[in-house]
Amino acid sequence: MGLMLSPGDDDATSPDVSWSYTGFNMFREWLAQVEGFTLAEMHGFGGNRKWNSVSTTLAPLLDHPDDEGSLAPAQCAGMLPRLEAITDQQQHENWDPVLEQRIDDVRQLLTVMKYCLEKEVELIFC
Repeated sequence: MGLMLSPGDDDATSPDVSWSYTGFNMFREWLAQVEGFTLAEMHGFGGNRKWNSVSTTLAPLLDHPDDEGSLAPAQCAGMLPRLEAITDQQQHENWDPVLEQRIDDVRQLLTVMKYCLEKEVELIFC
């Protein structure tokens, strides 16, 4: 069993991205690290640090329940530039299979988010 992020358009052919719950947690931990903080220090992830103490446009994704709810198209639009920058920035690092997987995950997520914007639908966590 795992987690899937998909457009809220009820179209089975729409793009989606999925992880195991552990895999999604590892993905978010990596994104937080790229953004300069540790996810485990954050409120809701075992720590006491408040989300308003970090400056990242990725907060709606990082501080979101794993298996319920959604992100509005405007939230997706706000995250796209940073996610694109991360893929561009990380591509120039030394080759590492784990890093390659993270970059691929970001690319898949970008595809789904762009689709959501194009269709003006929410990104659903299920």
